[in-house]
Amino acid sequence: MTATTAQERPQDVPVSGKADSPFGWHARTKEDTCTALGSGPDGLRHDEVARRLFVHGPNELPAAAHLHPFRRFLAQFNNALIYFLLSAALAATVLGHAVDGAVIAVVVLVNAVVGVLQEGKAERALDAIRDMIAPHAVVVRDGERHTVDAREIVPGDVVVLEAGDKVPADMRLLRARGLTADEAILTGESVPVEKRDEAVAADTALGERLPILHSGTLVATGQGHGVVVATGSRTEIGRISSLVGNVRTLTTPLLRQINEFGRLFTWCAIGMAALVFFFAVLARGYDWIDALMVVVALAVGVVPEGLPAVITITLAIGVRRMAARNAVVRHLPAVETLGATSVICSDKTGTLTKNEMTVRHVVTTGGATALAGSGYAPEGAFAATDGRAASSDPARDTLVRAALLCNDARLVERDGHWAVLGDPMEGALVTLAAKAGLHQETERTTWGRLDEIPFDARHRFMATLHVDPNGTRHIFVKGAPERVLEMCTDQACGGGTSAIDRAYWRERIDAAAAEGERVLGFATIAAGPDIGRLTFGMVETGLTFLGVAGFIDPPREEAVAAVAECRSAGIAVKMITGDHNGTAAAIARKLAIADDPKALDGSALDAMPDEELRRIVEEASVFARATPEHKLRIVRALQANGHIVAMTGDGVNDAPAVKQADVGIAMGRKGTEAAKEAAQMVLLDDNFASIVAAIREGRTVYDNIRKVITWELPTNGAETLCVIFAVVIGATLPMSPIQILWINMILTVTLGLVLAFEPSEPGVMRRPPRRRDAPILSRFLVWRIAFVSLVFMLGVFGIFEYALRRGYGEDGARTMVINMLVVMEIFYLFNVRYLHRTSFSLAGVMGTPAVLAAIAVVVAAQLLFTFAPFMHALFGTAPIALPDGLLILAVGVITMAVLECEKAVARKVWSGSGNGDGRSGLAEA
Repeated sequence: MTATTAQERPQDVPVSGKADSPFGWHARTKEDTCTALGSGPDGLRHDEVARRLFVHGPNELPAAAHLHPFRRFLAQFNNALIYFLLSAALAATVLGHAVDGAVIAVVVLVNAVVGVLQEGKAERALDAIRDMIAPHAVVVRDGERHTVDAREIVPGDVVVLEAGDKVPADMRLLRARGLTADEAILTGESVPVEKRDEAVAADTALGERLPILHSGTLVATGQGHGVVVATGSRTEIGRISSLVGNVRTLTTPLLRQINEFGRLFTWCAIGMAALVFFFAVLARGYDWIDALMVVVALAVGVVPEGLPAVITITLAIGVRRMAARNAVVRHLPAVETLGATSVICSDKTGTLTKNEMTVRHVVTTGGATALAGSGYAPEGAFAATDGRAASSDPARDTLVRAALLCNDARLVERDGHWAVLGDPMEGALVTLAAKAGLHQETERTTWGRLDEIPFDARHRFMATLHVDPNGTRHIFVKGAPERVLEMCTDQACGGGTSAIDRAYWRERIDAAAAEGERVLGFATIAAGPDIGRLTFGMVETGLTFLGVAGFIDPPREEAVAAVAECRSAGIAVKMITGDHNGTAAAIARKLAIADDPKALDGSALDAMPDEELRRIVEEASVFARATPEHKLRIVRALQANGHIVAMTGDGVNDAPAVKQADVGIAMGRKGTEAAKEAAQMVLLDDNFASIVAAIREGRTVYDNIRKVITWELPTNGAETLCVIFAVVIGATLPMSPIQILWINMILTVTLGLVLAFEPSEPGVMRRPPRRRDAPILSRFLVWRIAFVSLVFMLGVFGIFEYALRRGYGEDGARTMVINMLVVMEIFYLFNVRYLHRTSFSLAGVMGTPAVLAAIAVVVAAQLLFTFAPFMHALFGTAPIALPDGLLILAVGVITMAVLECEKAVARKVWSGSGNGDGRSGLAEA
């Protein structure tokens, strides 16, 4: 077929090779594909390339539509939290505290700048995917090879590929020679895929479309020619880019709750101020200016100016703590969202497993031998499957030597870490030989290799010819066990041979496959002394079957413990992988992801409606052979069920689901830039245990935010109640507006801030995750704010009345009130440090260094406030006597005792009340 056909109808050239397209390139023969594309072995003519480039456009992904930076900056101010902050800044400025107003304004500005930087992550994710297309490629045009810019490739071009090349477009192979491709970025499959040019079934899964090479993947071994079937956005990687662009970033639970809280709080504050103003003027006869000053005092008291800033600082501290646990957070609110995670959707390879193939056992006619140890480290002994020491087995010894010699990989040690140069499965065989006491270099030197037949997907085996120290020549073969069995006429048995028992070996191979293991078969045959080169005829028949070896990518030890911790914390773990169903299910059982992990193949999801999928995702724990669409649907189904979902990913195929998830988590070591840019968090060690550690920190961050709110709002509540109560009874305000601002300022920057540094409470990972719709002000929290506010208000008016009767005067009485509020807040801080247990313990009383330092600062500030003359002039204060100071301390101790009793009662009441879903009201607080 020549290029003239294409010249006649270039508009009909197909441009898509997707599974759901009408073209189905993987199911077409080579000849049919070339006919459809108007191409052939000699490629296209140069003029035809120009025509097709005009029709189809350059081979690149479309650039993301970027929002103008100024518009993005302005958009950061359009939410209730920002309005809330700006109102607080305005109130502080109006009252003459320009510094406080400026500080709050700076917080708003910083938040806006951070938002501008973070909101560009979607565009960067698309840009990162665009960069994965190869910059240059070798094509055949007019029968000659040319090196061209990959952007100039068009459908119908014939591309030449060799080991190490990046595939520039989606291609249908015309010829393949020992060609394997690393498709991990698309399928998650850790082992390179063997490619061949024969057609496969139309409904074949993406990872098994052997005649197709996908844009952005790497040629691991071999060479081949292929005809381009799709370019640019019509490739598989382009389709995923479109998915990423169509995913809408979700608002985090914390931001959503703060926005709702801000809106509610703002309207309540405005309504309360209006009611107090009109009541004071109409019912109490206040002059409107005096009434306005009361409203100003109320506004200062009710608005917790420092709360948003402290929440931001608490999140920032969480970011620092997570970084120490190898989890780098790219989006600040994701810190808290992690703490609310109820489902983790995790990749298998390298995250839950070591990504290091390991020979789990060897089977010969003498039985099965288990191997201890995991990974590539040559540590671990042979043992019988019942745990006893392994018996002598000449067939096994020969198999191990064959595994080392019929092998091109090398095992190397770097800084105490063992790694493989070459194919991972061959590396595992070198480790197997080392465990048996065979040194790779010594054996390969002693048993010199004379010739070889490289592994090829067509014949599915590798053969090598060796000469032993005695000059005898041997042929060793390894490959797919079914193929190697076909080549054998007998089997090794002890020191001799016997008739081959094919039923026995099929049973053993099936049993290993059922355990999720990859299996290789081994065989040998003696060669004549004059044999110097290998031919296929020498190994097609007459071999002696040695046995099989079962491989597995073992689970990380720390991942097993982390999964158990997740289950105790009420967090479900879902394994979503491109690997085979059996392999994934076997790993899930070893990890104990569920009592009886239910596995589902990705193809079963294709015809499944969304409503049924919502039910299935709750039951299934393993999703194998999952495509990017499958992963995206699974995440959305879980979110529709009310879950807060964390999704891990490393490849381009993971980017859409990573972006859709409430917390997208990318792998730092093996992850692509596309996955990292779509994620809110990056794991530096690619370890599932680091995710669980980050969730622990996230829960601690939320607990600390809750403690800050629980501690700070009662102060504002007490100040507000005092103003309202004074207006209602017609009494003098026990605190002036500027004194109220002093309390808020000095306490927020000291005591409020130290709660951000609190360590995790015991049992933080034994509590169920909170609901997605759980309010920031739960029933328990509302009760506690109201109760503590009332206690503080009673204390304020009690001490104010006491001071007046003692003859202090208004300034002295207000000074005692301010000091008493500060002391009550100090003791209340110790109460709040533990919301789920009593604070009457050695750890509770001693506090942390940060707590003690903050108290020291507050005490010094209050001494200055009470006794320094210039402070008297600024705040209208007066000194108080030592006995009255001791009385204030006694009131603080009594307050602590009362609140501890209240906490004990509240724990019993709310822990037993529940909410119909297994979560207690106390746990939601």
